[in-house]
Order: sequence, then C-alpha cells, then structure tokens
Amino acid sequence: MLAPESLVERSSAGLAAEIARRVSEGALAPGSRLPTVREVAATLGVSTGTVAGAWRALADAGVVTSRGRAGTFVRTERREWLSPRVQGMAVAPAPGAPRGLGAGPHRAAMRLDLSLGTPDPAMLPSIERALAGARPRADTGRYHDLPVLPDLHDVLREQWPVRGVEALTVVDGALDGISRTLDQVVRFGDRVAVESPGFPYFFDLVDAAGAVPVLLESDADGVLPASLARALAQRPSAVILQPRAQNPTGASMSLDRARRLANVLLSVPGGSRVTVIEDDHSALIASAPPVSLALWVPAQVVHVRGFSKSHGPDLRIAALGGPAAIVDRIVRRRMLGPGWTSRLLQAVLLELLTDSRSIAPVRTARLIYRDRLDRLATALRRLGVEVGDPDGINVWMPVRDERAAVVHLAAEGIAVAAGTPFVADASIASDREPRVRVTGGSVVENVRLVAEALARAADAAPLA
Repeated sequence: MLAPESLVERSSAGLAAEIARRVSEGALAPGSRLPTVREVAATLGVSTGTVAGAWRALADAGVVTSRGRAGTFVRTERREWLSPRVQGMAVAPAPGAPRGLGAGPHRAAMRLDLSLGTPDPAMLPSIERALAGARPRADTGRYHDLPVLPDLHDVLREQWPVRGVEALTVVDGALDGISRTLDQVVRFGDRVAVESPGFPYFFDLVDAAGAVPVLLESDADGVLPASLARALAQRPSAVILQPRAQNPTGASMSLDRARRLANVLLSVPGGSRVTVIEDDHSALIASAPPVSLALWVPAQVVHVRGFSKSHGPDLRIAALGGPAAIVDRIVRRRMLGPGWTSRLLQAVLLELLTDSRSIAPVRTARLIYRDRLDRLATALRRLGVEVGDPDGINVWMPVRDERAAVVHLAAEGIAVAAGTPFVADASIASDREPRVRVTGGSVVENVRLVAEALARAADAAPLA
C-alpha cells in the first residue's frame, strides 16, 4: 500500500503525476490499494478536494479504479479486449476464460449459437477459387502506387448505389472505414447522432472520439424524420445510419424514407453541414434494394459497403465512397499507418465480385437468408411473438424479461444476444421494451422447434 508520507507533490496535477510514475515504474503494483483521500490530505496538509481531484485524474486516465467503500486501487491488467457493451452481447464465458474469446469450452454446451450476428459459413463463396484467380504473390510494386486496384475501383464504382460518386477507396472492414471517417469529421466534444437501438460498436466509437451521442428513433422504414430533425437541433457534426438490414432490428430503409431524411438535412438550419455516414454492412445479402441519402445530398454522405456478411468476416475489406474532401483526407491519413489495404486481398475481392462462380453463391445466399428469416418470423408470429419483417440475418425479438429470456434459452442450449448493449444509453434501458437479438440467418433446420423455444423464453418470468 502507498504510504502517504512518501508523497511529495501537493497539487492535484502533481500528485496524480507522482502516483502515475510510481505505477509505470512498478513501485506500485497492480491491485495495490491507495490510502484514503482524508489520510493523504491530512498527511500532506492539503484539502481533501485537492486529493480527490488527483484521484479523479488517475481514474480518468485508467491508472486506478474505485471500488466504492472498499477503496481505490491501482488498476489490474485487463485481459479482455472487447468493450463492456460488446462483451454483453455474448454468452458469459466459463470461469477463468479470457474475456473476448469467441470460442472455447463455454460455447461447447450451446447446441445452437444465435448470438453472434455473423453469416453462416456454408453461405460464403469459395475463397480458394478466388485466391487461385488472384495474383500468386503479393504485389511488389512501389509504396506510393494507387491505394485501390484500378480494376476493382471500376467494379465498385459501377456497383455503387449512386452514379458518379466523387471518390472511392478500400479500407480494412466497415468499422475501419466508419472509424476513419469519424476521425476526419468529429472533434472532441462534438455530438454524433446514432440509431438506438443500434450497433454497440458505433456507441463505442463515439465514446472513443470523445463525442456525445444523440439518439435517433426508428421504425420499420428506418430513422424517423422527426427524430432526425430533433437531433439536428443539437447541431451534431455527424450522423451514423444503417440503410439496410439494420443491426439489431433488421429494418431496411425505404427509398421514400431516405428522401424525407435528405429533405430534413436540407431544410433544418445547420443540416447542410452534417456528415452522414452510411454503413451498408449487408449490401450483397440484403433483400431490400440499395438506398443512400447521397441520391439527394451527395456532398454530405460517406457510404461504406461491407463485404464481411457476403464474402466472409476474415476478408477484412470494405469500400468507402463519398465527397473527395473527406475521402482524400482518409487516404492521406492511412499513408501514415497501414498505407493501403493489401492489394492481394483487393485482387481476391475483385475475383469474388466478377467471377460468375463466386457471384452465384452470394445471390443464392441472399435468397436463403430471406427464406430463413421469413420462416422464423412466421413461426414466431403464430406463437404470438411479433418480430416484423426483418432483412439480412438478425431478428429483434421482444421478451417479457431480457435476462430471464437469455438464461432460459441457454438452459435449452440456445444462445442469443442480450438487447441492452444495443441501446446507446443504458440508463434509459428500463424505459424500453425488453428485447434480445436472434441471428435467425443461422437457423438452418427445426425452425418450428427453435421458434417454440424462443417463444417460451419470450414469455419467461423475471428471475427471482
């Protein structure tokens, strides 16, 4: 334990820095308990407010953590690399298992894992054929060559949801593209409008940017225009939308709704200065047609098209297009880091997007996912559980009690994702209808039996 009499500094900043140095030098081991604020204040002859300020600064920097009445402790090394929100989506791991692992003994007991939100591996096109068609060795050209293969650029431009997109590049997955766009358009303290319920990683990205989330409400056709208008009144610098197969609700935005949202941007004061970031993560497996606000406000929209759901999460590649003023800045900033997305991977994606033997499986997957979700939604509806008409691979299921539903299904060998992590503000989670996210695209067989288990869980009483 730290001895108060060993401390020298007497200002909040100096005291925090002195303790932080001892932690980094190893003089204070992880888990060490700090003396109380009163003990330090009395020993140093300073106010308790001065010491409390130092403790807050250390906590904000992640050096220490408070355990309430138990005291303040030097933070122990974290074994998990996923945020609390993302961890909350998954089945609880077995005791002692590192947090953040997606596989292990704790999943073996689950006969059917519908918690992951990932595509069915059987629905992905053959990567071996694409690898064979791509260049056999990584490109050894110049470091400053174009960041996107010209042939891939042409294919992406031709398939883009709006004609004449000003600039296109390739990034390392959809979240990478969204993160890099936020880095360019959001400053610390800015507001960012996000859908709630929405994707937990978006909430974490907003937090990481030091921004303040402004919540958007949605219905079956997408974000409500009135909700966007209210959000714009708070002058956000960016809006993040999922135009198709919204995660977790499965809602796909209608063309009319997109037009109305664009009109809101054009009519509300300050709306023309907002950057809209669209995450079309399920582009090639969604049943709804492509839609983008860039049809009406192209200078404000950065559209990200992901290929993880259609071609495999480990491909780690997505396309990003929009105004050159933003896209070019993203490209320049990447040159100070990864530089570009592997041109070998780009060549693989080009093969997947142009070879008929790879195109056909993706088109088939879209129809199969549509059929799976339709059958599951119909079966649930017959049992009194209404989940709407979801697109993509996920179903947003109402339940009587979220925790009881998750536990009830786990007991039956079925894993689902708890709904709370998909709500931006956990403090208002109790005010919403409890839900769980079910990856219905992974229900291959026994649809009726799965639906019956889900319905039983939906009606499960709160746990004592």
